[in-house]
Amino acid sequence: MKVLVADDDADLRDLIAFTLTQSGYLVLKAGDGPSAVRRFEEESPDLVVLDINMPGLSGFQVCEAIRERSRIPVMMLTVRGEEEDLVRALGLGADDYLTKPFSPRTLLARIKALLRRAGMENTAPLAAGRVALDLREHTVSIGRADPVRLTKLELRLLQMLLANAGRTVSSDRLLVQVWGHRSGGDRQLLKQLVHRLRQKIEADPAAPALLRTAAAGYKLLVD
Repeated sequence: MKVLVADDDADLRDLIAFTLTQSGYLVLKAGDGPSAVRRFEEESPDLVVLDINMPGLSGFQVCEAIRERSRIPVMMLTVRGEEEDLVRALGLGADDYLTKPFSPRTLLARIKALLRRAGMENTAPLAAGRVALDLREHTVSIGRADPVRLTKLELRLLQMLLANAGRTVSSDRLLVQVWGHRSGGDRQLLKQLVHRLRQKIEADPAAPALLRTAAAGYKLLVD
């Protein structure tokens, strides 16, 4: 389940991303309006959390651009909470709004409610080819083999790679997705995590056929 978080407040953007990542969502981030539109077009997220006040293009304009192409759930964020802003946001097709400041738990509950109303709860396995990842059970199945238990970090890594199956995901992007802004992470830790994951999913970890090393990062081959 991909969620695009667009807000020009870097600290808040990272906090929201960390909260959602901890709950099993795949998070995409944008710091301004044009970046939000570009990431939406490139990544096709399942839900968008969108700040009203952003440089380049406002949240209203980004919401309009999204609604020209998609009916995915959109949650607007505002610091003012003025009725005019809220009426305009809902009129443009936003599904919900939240006034800053808010707690991460409140945001998560509202996002889950939005996904339930849209029939898109984050419970179905994420699958591509012969790889199926069960986010609820923290397991992965390769073909007809029995499910294998994953740690939280292994789950996040495989979730990101599976969502981009067949495409290289940069090491920097994986570090942000797996460890989040609070914990940091470095390339050596990522290499160790890849090594441990290969022990669980590869028939021959010394000659990996699924989790491949690429020039700029890693990719998962699922065919």
